[in-house]
This record gives sequence, structure tokens and C-alpha cells, in this order.
Amino acid sequence: MPIGFGGYYAFTSWDGLTHATWVGLKNFRAIAADATARAALWNTLELASAFVVASNAIGLALALELNRTLKTRHVLRSIFFAPVAISPLAMALIWRWIFDNEGALNRVLRDVGLSSLNRAWLGDPSTALWTILVVLVWQFSGLAMVLYLTGLQQIPREIYEAAAVDGASSWRCVRSVVLPLLAPAVTVSATITLVIGLRVFDQVLALTGGGPVSASETLGTQVYEQTFYLGRYGYGAAFAVLLTVLVAVLALTQLVFLRLREQRI
Repeated sequence: MPIGFGGYYAFTSWDGLTHATWVGLKNFRAIAADATARAALWNTLELASAFVVASNAIGLALALELNRTLKTRHVLRSIFFAPVAISPLAMALIWRWIFDNEGALNRVLRDVGLSSLNRAWLGDPSTALWTILVVLVWQFSGLAMVLYLTGLQQIPREIYEAAAVDGASSWRCVRSVVLPLLAPAVTVSATITLVIGLRVFDQVLALTGGGPVSASETLGTQVYEQTFYLGRYGYGAAFAVLLTVLVAVLALTQLVFLRLREQRI
């Protein structure tokens, strides 16, 4: 019912109080003509793409290292996974202090003689979006790590031993043996991180609020701002429908592609 009502209001002009007026595709045409909306769409796609690549690369590297028989592997796994369990809003507020003009990052740069690199990380349009990426990768790389560890632990030890007997180096073993067998884990991890990246909201709201000058606006923040700040409920619902369709299409497309890749492997 909520999805149905939301879909209906996307085709109306509604302020949340009076009767909703049917306007057809007017809200979607307005989104297409709005420079801020187009920037939000591009930012969402750019952020999600970079997040999927970075979080999966780091998660895979962590999984490969922590799959070994280290005495501290269980403690390290818990440490790297811990950010996933933290409230995104609380975690983003801590990172906001780190990226502040007088925050930890700029202080460290000054202390090591790199004060020329100091900047308003959250207030600079060229870096605001990438600070959000850093926070997302820090928080969710542990999730990708756990997914890859699950896949690694299902690979029989005999396969590693056979590769070693055949003279395969560690890198060749990872590339030719481990990665093909991890294809199902790659599918799951890439799909989950893509969905997380596309619907990012809490981190953006807490770190930059979509600024400066809409440099870090996403579709998620536009839904919130248009609906609850500006009272344009119909227009905000149109953004929500657009975001839902985008997530569904991209996630399902990627899922089908990776499943087909699994079958070829």
C-alpha cells in the first residue's frame, strides 16, 4: 500500500494537506528540466560506482588476508566489521568532525608538514562528494569482507594444495583459482553494495547536507528536501519513484550479468 500510494502521488501536485491534483508526467518533466535534479542523479551514479569498486576491492583484500591462520584473525575480523553495526548518522557525525576545518585530518596534515593540503573538505565542491565516499567505504568494506570470507571458507583446502603442487605462485593461485570460485560471493557483494550506494542518504545529510552548492546532492537527499523542506509531496514522490526504478533496474541488470558470468566460469 505505501508503494502504491507513493507511486500515485508521484503523478500529482500535492502539498501534504490539501487534495492531491492529478498532473500526469509533469513532475517527471520538471525533474528532467531541473539542473539540480540532474546533478543529483549524476552524483548518485558516480558515488555508487566508485563505492562498489572500492568497497569490494578492499573487502576482498581483507578477506584474503584474514582467511589465513593468524592468531588474531577473529579479533581483526570483528574490528573491521564493527563499523557496519554503527548507526550511520552517529558515525557520519564523527567523520564530520574529522573533516572539519579544525578537525583531526587538517591537524594531522599540519603536524606532518603538509599544511598546504589543508582545506575545507566538506565545504569544497571538488571534495565534498568524495568525503562521503571515504565514509561509505570505511563503514561497509567490512560487510564485503564477511561475504568474501564466507566464499573463501567454502573452497576446499585441497584445491590450494593442488595449485601449490603445480607450482602456482600466490598471485596466480588467487587469480586463476580463488577468484573464479568466488564468483557467487562477488555477485552477492557487488549487488548489495550497489543498492547501498544508490540509496545513500544518512551520510550525505550528516556530512554535507547535499552542499556546498548542491555538489553532493543525491536522489535520496532530493526526496527528503523536496518533500519535508519544501512541502512538494508530489514532486518528492516522483524523485522516490525515480530512485526506486533506478535501484531496481541497475541492481537486477548487474545481478543477471554476474549470474551469467558465474555460469560461464
